[in-house]
Amino acid sequence: MLYFLQVPELPVHLDSLDIKADTQKLIEHVTTTPAEELLKELLSDIIQFGLKVLAALLIYCVGAWIIKKIKKILSNIFAKRHTEKAIASFTMSLVSITLTILLIILTVGTLGVNTTSLAALLAAGGMAIGMALSGTVQNFAGGIMLLVFKPFKAGDFIEAQGFSGTVSEVNIVSTKLRTTDNRTIVLPNGALSGGTINNISQNPTRRVEWKIGVEYGSDTEKAREVLLGLLNDDKRVLTGPDAPELPSMKLSGLMDSSIELQLRCWVKTEDYWDVLYDTNEKIYISLPQNGISFPFPQLDVHVVDQNNSK
Repeated sequence: MLYFLQVPELPVHLDSLDIKADTQKLIEHVTTTPAEELLKELLSDIIQFGLKVLAALLIYCVGAWIIKKIKKILSNIFAKRHTEKAIASFTMSLVSITLTILLIILTVGTLGVNTTSLAALLAAGGMAIGMALSGTVQNFAGGIMLLVFKPFKAGDFIEAQGFSGTVSEVNIVSTKLRTTDNRTIVLPNGALSGGTINNISQNPTRRVEWKIGVEYGSDTEKAREVLLGLLNDDKRVLTGPDAPELPSMKLSGLMDSSIELQLRCWVKTEDYWDVLYDTNEKIYISLPQNGISFPFPQLDVHVVDQNNSK
């Protein structure tokens, strides 16, 4: 006989606003109901609550197993697609937390607790945390954009936010740069993703350019011969099919005190600074040795004798 499993209709309504009236009805029910019937009701409630607890435990265990499988599947997908570790870790954490919260709400709801208020409380708490951490959320979004679109990667030399250096680490919130003088700069991803990024290391070659001023009357053909000779003698300068353009010299402008010569060549990105500085020194030494001087700023002054003009 399973008649004791049936829940009797109790005159007590726990969700009533009149707590005093409910308490009085409960007392009347206890005092007027025979002890045997009260015992049956108590046993029935205990059995029902035990069944709910077992169901809740079963739901939680099955849900936890499903969440674990989902995380494993996501991990395999990220590994096959070679996804950035930061994105993979953030996505798996977000999925795990979301599914765990849903599982807890479902488990608590199985016990008969009203989950509407709990969900509203969690939503309000989430909004409050989101407003308090608005800057961090912006950096999170910027980090995701940087990791997805990959305007740079670790090891690239970039210029951004008024700083330049080698990217040492890209996190979900910030990016670390190591400058040429070995300083560490931490840039927030929110500002970094919304600003201009100059990735110098993205292309394998770079163009080196010099602007050289020589005196008026200088032999420009001789200057061309000397300057191009310096570049052609440097093995780091690209002159073969790998060079987008052969070394060249152009007369780029007639300035107030000098003739401006523009010298260009292409080099590998890692050789840019060495070629620039070495060639600067060679130009300074070679041009004067070949009779080509660097001008000083000149100004023509016309003196008028006011006595004679009268």
